[in-house]
Amino acid sequence: MTIEKEVLIIGGGPIGIACALACKKEQLDYVVLEKGALVNSLFNYPLNMSFFSTSEKLEIGGIPFITNNPKPHRDDALEYYRRVARSNALHIQLYENVESVKKTNNGFLVSSEKAEYSVKNLIIATGFYDIPMLLNVPGESLPKVTHYFKEAHPYVMQKTIVVGASNSAVDAALEIYRKGGDVTMIVRGPSIGERVKYWVKPDIENRIAEGSIKAFFNTEIKEIKEGEVVLSTLNGDINILNDFVVALTGYRPNLKFLASLGVNLSEDDKKLPEYHPETMETNVKGIYLAGVICGGLETHKWFIENSRIHAKQIVDHIKAKA
Repeated sequence: MTIEKEVLIIGGGPIGIACALACKKEQLDYVVLEKGALVNSLFNYPLNMSFFSTSEKLEIGGIPFITNNPKPHRDDALEYYRRVARSNALHIQLYENVESVKKTNNGFLVSSEKAEYSVKNLIIATGFYDIPMLLNVPGESLPKVTHYFKEAHPYVMQKTIVVGASNSAVDAALEIYRKGGDVTMIVRGPSIGERVKYWVKPDIENRIAEGSIKAFFNTEIKEIKEGEVVLSTLNGDINILNDFVVALTGYRPNLKFLASLGVNLSEDDKKLPEYHPETMETNVKGIYLAGVICGGLETHKWFIENSRIHAKQIVDHIKAKA
């Protein structure tokens, strides 16, 4: 049996939830399909992660986000978005992955693992945390290598390499060090990233300066082996002993999925999708983008705080068409 909906939202993160709230407010018949847990990307963040934004900037649908922490933690955010989804009885189907989307005369036919939906409008709010940017070096598939950091305990009393110089890499390096791990940072550029949280940047720089955390700048991993890693430095290749590699080199949105829908992507390295900035509708009529997916490979451009407005823009346009 085919389920008919006016709007189908792919992605049950904060922006997908914001879109659901906007649809409910305007009495649009909608459903959200999320392939994992509710706000799946936030769920997979490090256990002790704190946000750069304050709580009011993470609010959606005008619903207050109250917390005792100056900067909300991961658990604060999970509790908030759980409460928003449940108290508003939003129509969210979890653990339901979209398998295909086909254009029809009246809209789109969306097939998931569990059902088939005939919809007039499609909102893509899939984020970018599911596809890591790979190092593309020999040994990257070894069990000792991960592209996600959850907590420091597995790395206690171990020689751990953290690759990257962004917020996630810096947070991981500091936490592993403070829990008793032997940490070495591998940074492709000459310094720690400029966008690192202002209250954390002096901490990591001081730990490196005093030698508590070792760091190789202008360096890349050349090969990963069972008990060591080969580094390519300005002075030539060197081998260092190693137990684990935590490669936090960033993530990318599923641009292949957008392209399969017929959404145009820019031909430069940014791969920016084509959409109208006021309505968020793409070059494919009836397909809208919301959240970080709008930035293509420039994943640092869109956050919850500056993309939550996409929900109202999209729903207003859908209502105007109707």
